[in-house]
Amino acid sequence: MRITHGIHPVVTQPSAVTIGNFDGVHLGHQAMLRQLVATAHARRLTPCAITFEPHPREFFTPDNAPARLSNLRDKLDGLRDMGIEHVHICRFNHVLAHMPAEQFIEQILVRGLGMQHLLIGDDFRFGAKRAGDFALLQACSSTHGYDLGAMPSITINGQRASSTAVRDALAANRLDLAQQFLGHPYRISGRVAHGDKLGRELGFPTANLPIKRAKLPLTGIFVVEVHGLGMHPLPAVASLGVRPTVKVAAQPLLEIHLLNFNDNLYGRIIHVDFLAKLRDEEKYPDLAALTRQIQRDVTCAQDYFNHLPAA
Repeated sequence: MRITHGIHPVVTQPSAVTIGNFDGVHLGHQAMLRQLVATAHARRLTPCAITFEPHPREFFTPDNAPARLSNLRDKLDGLRDMGIEHVHICRFNHVLAHMPAEQFIEQILVRGLGMQHLLIGDDFRFGAKRAGDFALLQACSSTHGYDLGAMPSITINGQRASSTAVRDALAANRLDLAQQFLGHPYRISGRVAHGDKLGRELGFPTANLPIKRAKLPLTGIFVVEVHGLGMHPLPAVASLGVRPTVKVAAQPLLEIHLLNFNDNLYGRIIHVDFLAKLRDEEKYPDLAALTRQIQRDVTCAQDYFNHLPAA
């Protein structure tokens, strides 16, 4: 998959394009990407997705921006898995925020990406002051020589599949509902980093994934599966949060204790699927109390996997 950046992309092959933040690459995104790829292959176009970094709401209202469902690596993996061959990342800054919608169409979509087909969601808005919409794109289509399609919303049990719906489900500890919208368990991926080794001292060594953003879509202690360390996912228990017993005002961290597994994982990229929530984060009076609770969490996770139906 080719990845480009900036506001002046240059391509040599005509493209079929879709545009969005694609946070979480949920079932609504997947349906649109699947349709785009089918159209692109039928017309011998390159299937291309435009996304933004950072999220526009992080630019305009950073204190009130929603928690991200996925980091950029996970987003790109999701787009690639759906058959997207080219992702163009527009840095959302002052220049892009104030670019008129007509300029965005001509400069980025038509001249930059050689767009011959565009597929957008039914609520898509773009350009300065969100002035661009389906009607404007349709009015410009004959001038610039592209055709246009709109993707209707995808609903799951009567509820629209959206990044907001996934966040709401996670905030309510409804991992099952989030999975329905995503098409798979909610997951976090990253490269295992060195920690303070406290888990090892307590008898529960952990693989640590630093979380770069302070706002999380969920926190607590979870039963998880870890992918990327072998042919099959490995059972584990994980803590996602700020570790109030041992830290003050700490950066969020995902700590994963693998059950019946002990190896050097530093530098490995792993994917952590969240299966069930055990409890919220708590602050304990001392490390002894914390250790006893971790042992109870490990026992609960073992019970969870022991009672799973046979595959």
